[in-house]
Amino acid sequence: MAKKKYKTRKTISKRFRRSAGGTINRACASRSHLLGHKSRKRKRRLRAGGVVSSADYGRISRGLPRG
Repeated sequence: MAKKKYKTRKTISKRFRRSAGGTINRACASRSHLLGHKSRKRKRRLRAGGVVSSADYGRISRGLPRG
């Protein structure tokens, strides 16, 4: 019997990227609009992004099958 193929959830694939080491990277929130009142320093720090927390890792990982 053939192994089941999982479809990628497209909304998840647009927001998250899986790194070579297995961690899932994400962008920071609050960077898309209303930037006029945010400080230059705050906007610069929001560019960096981050890593998905362990609480959300399993849920997001199921939507991003490898391969």
